Amino acid sequence: MGPNPVIGLLGGGQLGRLLCEAAAPLDIQIAVLDADNAPAKQISQSRYHISGSYKDAEKIRELATHCGVLSVETEHIDTTVLEEIAKSTKVAVHPSWRTLRLIQDKYEQKAYLGDQGVPIAEQMAIEASGDAMYASLRDVSAKFGFPWMLKARKDSYDGRGNLKISSEADLDRAVVEFGSLRCYAEKYVPFERELSVLVIRTEDGEGRMKRLVPYPAVETVHEDNICSRVYMPPRATSIPVCKRAQQVACSVVEKLWGRGIFAVEIFVTKDNEILVNEIAPRPHNSGHLFTEAVPYMSQFKAQLTSILDEPLPAELDPHVCSSMMLNILGGINFDSHLPLIEMAKSMYGNKMAVYLHLYGKEPRPGRKIGHITITGLVANITELEEFGQPLVKMASEIRQERIQAHSKNLRPEQAVIKPPTPLVLVTMGSDSDLPVLKPGLDVLTEFGVPWEVDITSAHRTPLKMGEVARQAAARGIKIIIAAAGGAAHLPGMLAAYTPLPVIGIPVKATHLDGLDSLLSIVQMPRGVPTATVGINNSINAALLAIRFLGAFIPAFHEKMKTYQIQIEKQVEDKASLLRKIDVDAYLAKMNKK
Repeated sequence: MGPNPVIGLLGGGQLGRLLCEAAAPLDIQIAVLDADNAPAKQISQSRYHISGSYKDAEKIRELATHCGVLSVETEHIDTTVLEEIAKSTKVAVHPSWRTLRLIQDKYEQKAYLGDQGVPIAEQMAIEASGDAMYASLRDVSAKFGFPWMLKARKDSYDGRGNLKISSEADLDRAVVEFGSLRCYAEKYVPFERELSVLVIRTEDGEGRMKRLVPYPAVETVHEDNICSRVYMPPRATSIPVCKRAQQVACSVVEKLWGRGIFAVEIFVTKDNEILVNEIAPRPHNSGHLFTEAVPYMSQFKAQLTSILDEPLPAELDPHVCSSMMLNILGGINFDSHLPLIEMAKSMYGNKMAVYLHLYGKEPRPGRKIGHITITGLVANITELEEFGQPLVKMASEIRQERIQAHSKNLRPEQAVIKPPTPLVLVTMGSDSDLPVLKPGLDVLTEFGVPWEVDITSAHRTPLKMGEVARQAAARGIKIIIAAAGGAAHLPGMLAAYTPLPVIGIPVKATHLDGLDSLLSIVQMPRGVPTATVGINNSINAALLAIRFLGAFIPAFHEKMKTYQIQIEKQVEDKASLLRKIDVDAYLAKMNKK
């Protein structure tokens, strides 16, 4: 590729920080898009750094003007703008936006892998919400039996977004906690251990794969759905199983797109069957120990080397016999982790080495704020584990303090993500209005907008209505959608009590075909503005709410632009079809729908 170009990085957390550490000796400049105090920016200076959100499309475009290559610290990026940059500029995007888009939806990710012959657990899609979701959950239970796993399709990580369904009693909870999320079901896999294999992938200038170079398989241990420890070689795992895991991981990464480092998480069953769990298209927590175990090619150097299409070794052989990584997680107090750090600094052993890495992050309970790596030149993994046991014991004590302090919130075996703070409150005067609101709720769900629903009558529960309106902004609500029929006072009364924008949906009642409801909302007096959509048109109410949100949340702005392109194409396709066939044939086709 010639002289190293500037690499633009979307996200400057601990992975970005460690990438910058690897880039400095190679004189590779990293331009980071993230907050000014992001961990990566604390140790790396660049005149091309940009302050802002790595989910802001305009900021991403600005970063691209300074870079030869764009890469990511997290896969949770709007891929629309990455696709645009890759197709319309000379800036390369690695890994490819195609890979990121596929991996963002875990159901689609596994469906694709399954179609390619990769071993995965059986899965089923779940209906979005309400009665349909409950019926879908029952169908899954009948097919898979208990237990089975309910998983969020998007925005889940570190095991969050997963719920183990052990009996019918868990179905109600599933509807409550996952009802506003797109999710899927997966057949329960009683695995013996979890492995991770990192694979380096390179491509030529035409996007054709050139090489795959796997790291040794490692074992990962999770507690409270967060990786706590990593072992190399995996404990109680034969060499043939480790080799097979490498082969499967390579077969997965071969089917993706773009250059970079990819982590493939794998389950190993009691019968040594291997099943792929998921993929991370970036440096990964399970690969931290390679900084010392494979010092000539850490996963971060591998990311840089592959992105820039520079020479790679034929194989990645560790320089140590064994290694172990321990995550430093924040405790219940600001300084709970400090004794663990001091212990790591004091530990020296015969042919053993201890390495401390801190991320410059403010400690919070359960937050990854650093890691400790232990390597052994002659020790096997059992001896190394014994040497590191005091660190494991102290980390466990910090964890127990967290559990005791938050026992009501932690669910070690059935942890789910905390539902996102609702941005849109959807309320109605009567439950008879719910069928009118359902299409709009589906639109909000499809766009990934967190919402909540309530019943608040302007006439029957006026006190509650006032409290709901007054408290909405303080709870994080940004927009209220209110539906009412007849006199339809609810939207206007809510608007009188709150500074938030209110969108009214006139509901067609028994008399006057909804005209009375429409006029009741649209004819609000001066000083109490209430946006009003057409009668029963909850879809437009949802789309208008998303446009409001897009004014200050770039991700929704980009999704709305994509939606507009899609509906434009739909009209163009219909016009093209109408030109190709006669009117009668077109009408006949419509009647069949």
